Amino acid sequence: MKYALVTGGSRGIGRAIALRLAAQGMPVVINYRSNEQAAQATLSEIEAAGGQGELLPFDVASPQEVESAMTQWESQYPDDYVAVLVNNAGIRRDNVMIFMQDEEWHQVLDTTLNGFFYLTRRVLKNMLTRRGGRIINIASLSGLKGLPGQTNYSAAKAAIIGATKALAQEVAARKVTVNAIAPGFIATDMTGDLNEQELKKTIPAGRFGKPEEVAALAAFLASDEAAYITGQAISINGGLYT
Repeated sequence: MKYALVTGGSRGIGRAIALRLAAQGMPVVINYRSNEQAAQATLSEIEAAGGQGELLPFDVASPQEVESAMTQWESQYPDDYVAVLVNNAGIRRDNVMIFMQDEEWHQVLDTTLNGFFYLTRRVLKNMLTRRGGRIINIASLSGLKGLPGQTNYSAAKAAIIGATKALAQEVAARKVTVNAIAPGFIATDMTGDLNEQELKKTIPAGRFGKPEEVAALAAFLASDEAAYITGQAISINGGLYT
């Protein structure tokens, strides 16, 4: 059986993607680091709708936790594999560069960029062996144009886009696609501290996006219909930056 694994799947965009993939009939593994209550709520919603899912807690920034969790999961499902990996886990630690602390820089890169590396490397082997897979990396508008106060976040997301383009070329012959989604302002917990009323004036569409809109794009990229799309960074931002 083919599974989807969504990191940071308990809230926001990750939650919406997990729900959408499960609604399309794919069993979903919901990764989270600490918010078990939110992860359980996501799982309960999937099951209430007739879908299949499970929880898999680990910190993507820890190579030891990634290895331990995936080894345990694979031992439980020796005949199955993760065919769709959504690298969504990420954090913000905004600050202007001159005042940015070492930990603010490292925490953001450790989760977003190193987490992508540790988990994708671990999951990729089975995709290549089975000759098929989908890797979907959640990047950001910040990684395309940069945003002030987010040098760390912009650096991590820009690196994800570069890694997406490189890895796509490495694995295309084995029918594994690698794409990035670069959302603009999406109404989630992560953007809850932003001034939505002021920011939406800068967006041609006149509003923040919905997590479900990002999830719809992710679901398409995970589908068989998207087999010829790879190495792309697709923006979903209401026309804010093109």
